[in-house]
Amino acid sequence: MLFTNLDHINTAAELKDILAKNENVMVTCGRMGPMCTPVYQVMEDIRDKYSHVAFFDMEFDNPEASIIRNLPECRTFRGLPFVVYYKNGEVVEATSSIQDEEQITTILDRQFG
Repeated sequence: MLFTNLDHINTAAELKDILAKNENVMVTCGRMGPMCTPVYQVMEDIRDKYSHVAFFDMEFDNPEASIIRNLPECRTFRGLPFVVYYKNGEVVEATSSIQDEEQITTILDRQFG
């Protein structure tokens, strides 16, 4: 279980439904570890500023997270978390490992305006 203040995705079906209902989505797939928690915190801190983006987390060890772990964009990743940015249901960017607010907002601005 992820202890964040973000909305959680528990199943692949939930992710598909979220992507169908939201134009811009950021999903962080990770654990409650030292590389992941700063990313969750940034997401919590900026979500009001980026109200046009839906922010979610998903537990990396959940078998249902294979929908993210097995993405072609994530196949070479070796560090957690996996962060995937979707626009209109399609992956537009994916990153891994610890990221700070500037790195995340740069991607959000570039991909979602």
